Amino acid sequence: MDKQENQETEPLPSGYRREIKTYVLRAGRMTAAQQKAYNELSPSWCIPFEEKKLNFVDIFGNTNPVVIEIGFGMGDATVEIAAANPDINYLGIEVHTPGVGRVLSEIKKRDLKNLYLIEYDALEVLDKMIGDNSVNGFHIFFPDPWPKKRHHKRRLVQRPRTNLIAQKLAPGGYLYFVTDIIEYAEFALEELNLTSGLKNKYDGFAEAQTWRTQTKFERKGLAADRKITEILFEKE
Repeated sequence: MDKQENQETEPLPSGYRREIKTYVLRAGRMTAAQQKAYNELSPSWCIPFEEKKLNFVDIFGNTNPVVIEIGFGMGDATVEIAAANPDINYLGIEVHTPGVGRVLSEIKKRDLKNLYLIEYDALEVLDKMIGDNSVNGFHIFFPDPWPKKRHHKRRLVQRPRTNLIAQKLAPGGYLYFVTDIIEYAEFALEELNLTSGLKNKYDGFAEAQTWRTQTKFERKGLAADRKITEILFEKE
């Protein structure tokens, strides 16, 4: 997941205060195929950011469960999971344009009807566009661990950001977090344990969820002999 430099902002309407961003935008060259897909398909499959709550029934044309993936990168797992679960609606949020272009090309190639994208800051999207108690699941796969202690405040999975995510989850909905950095996993587990309304589905770290497709970042982590750690919380 790519990230952008911090910028102080005013308090958001919900009371959630954004003081820093959790990502840094890095220049990435799009392939010709990604650019073509982006130009041709983004008007149909990318939802523009606006300060207005989304109506998922209007977007997907059904009342199926909705799962949001925050920071899908190049979208390896995103498209595989969406293709394997046509009765679940997926909304992917990413700021890295080449990744958006790649996923758009896969949407067309696989004729996916249950996957839409938003190219914007995910936390702004959640606050302004997503209704409370409306999301059945959140996927956060291999976000930037921000390993230096002075940068820990940029990490996505920590309070009050997890409070905002919990607020958007429907009762019984889940938050599924995966990382290859054990220190971040321990940090995130503690933060989620302290997040009101969420309960760990396991006693500590989760068992590997076999339905999750391996990502590019996961393959890099495994190649570097790093352990993959998973966390699964549910909204009470």
